[in-house]
Amino acid sequence: MSGLLLIQPRLEDIAGQPILRPLPSAKCRSVGPFVFFDHMLEQAYPADSGMNINQHPHIGLSTLTYLFEGALQHKDSLGSDQLVQAGDVSWMTAGRAVAHVERTPAALWQQPTRLHGLQVWLALPQTEEQGEPSYSHHPAASLPRSKAMGVAIILIAGNGFCLQSPVPVRSPTVYAELKLQTGASLMIPAEHRERALYLIDGEATLEEDDLPLQGLAVLPEGEALTLSASSECHLVLIGGEPLGPRRMFWNFVASDPALLEQAKQRWHAGDWPQVPGEQQRIELPTVGRVKPA
Repeated sequence: MSGLLLIQPRLEDIAGQPILRPLPSAKCRSVGPFVFFDHMLEQAYPADSGMNINQHPHIGLSTLTYLFEGALQHKDSLGSDQLVQAGDVSWMTAGRAVAHVERTPAALWQQPTRLHGLQVWLALPQTEEQGEPSYSHHPAASLPRSKAMGVAIILIAGNGFCLQSPVPVRSPTVYAELKLQTGASLMIPAEHRERALYLIDGEATLEEDDLPLQGLAVLPEGEALTLSASSECHLVLIGGEPLGPRRMFWNFVASDPALLEQAKQRWHAGDWPQVPGEQQRIELPTVGRVKPA
């Protein structure tokens, strides 16, 4: 099939948690509003350990954490202190400034735990980049889903497949978890301008093309395409309306590079909203440049 762009993710490590990151890449800076995509690989933590990402800042984006296995504690400078379990959506909109912490819940540190999931960043429309920050938690039971003919769909955010998620996205978006039994098929509609599939597990084809395992396949615009399962498989679909060029430095996203510079100076100087009860923080990187997203 012509027009299918395949992106091989790079392997990263964040506080001991292995991550595959296909977005952003040199081949593709964004898909719809999605400017960042992290696959937190399946990880077993022994007792007295876990994931621990200390206080760090964001501007100009919304973060969405969605776990397949395990749990995280989300804390932020708005005063949120939320247990996020597998299947829940943790949705934080940074606006002009927010800080947060994500870690294995304290109650679980005394026992072996496992973690597997995704975190994505969605750029904000220019009119909302400097808006008020906010946080909302959406339990698994609140997410719409469908199941028929060997295909199970959970609409994580946005709209698609005749479903509408309660997550308050800021622009046209689709973010869906797909599970197909062997031999099942699903039409991926062209209801969103930009779309991409990420195969988490199993074997699947899109039209006549094999999808790469743990790789991002960016779909051509305007075409409805048939996804077929060669084995039991697990995928996510992301996409939506593009928001235009964005610049990215570290945890900051903005359409105006001046906003990135202001955020860097403020965080370095300690002029930033703080997460209640948190003393440790991740310092501003000393190297790097502002990158387009």
